[in-house]
Amino acid sequence: MSKTILVTGGYASGKSRWVVTHFEACDYVLYLCPDAEMDADIQKRIRYGNEKNYVEWDIKTGVTDSPQSYITDHKFVVLDSLASYVRANMDSMCPDEGMLSDDMVKEVAKKVIDDITAMYEVIKEIDGSMTIVTLETGFSVAPEDRRRSAFGKILGIVNQRIANMSTEVYLSVSGIQFQIKS
Repeated sequence: MSKTILVTGGYASGKSRWVVTHFEACDYVLYLCPDAEMDADIQKRIRYGNEKNYVEWDIKTGVTDSPQSYITDHKFVVLDSLASYVRANMDSMCPDEGMLSDDMVKEVAKKVIDDITAMYEVIKEIDGSMTIVTLETGFSVAPEDRRRSAFGKILGIVNQRIANMSTEVYLSVSGIQFQIKS
């Protein structure tokens, strides 16, 4: 039975560390990173887990569009992080701050949700498990800066939709994960 997990929390709350540790003994995990380069600590943790458990992960960086196209026969998929994916799509679709209308915010959110939904469909077909790491926007003050405010609004919309679609949701606080949906 396929499973979808969302791990949310504040900046540097232990989300990625927990996910990498959770899957460290699994072979052929597909790790999707929207950033051009992975966090050095996470890279080190993955390499350590791979060597310790004699497994090998398939790591893709710079994933900024159609993440479902990377999934083949992987039983475990990690997208780290949804916030970076939102930022990349926002930058691509709306490079000029003057374009940040309410309609554009909705358009970016819809595209990201559609992409994640497409990933879910592939995961269901192969009866796999997908874990998405995201930044929680609900604990911060809305920024005055227009671009940051739009980013927070888009990520908040996307997080809510993905949490509702997920079979499990975890909140990470100070390195401790609390299951808030099962």
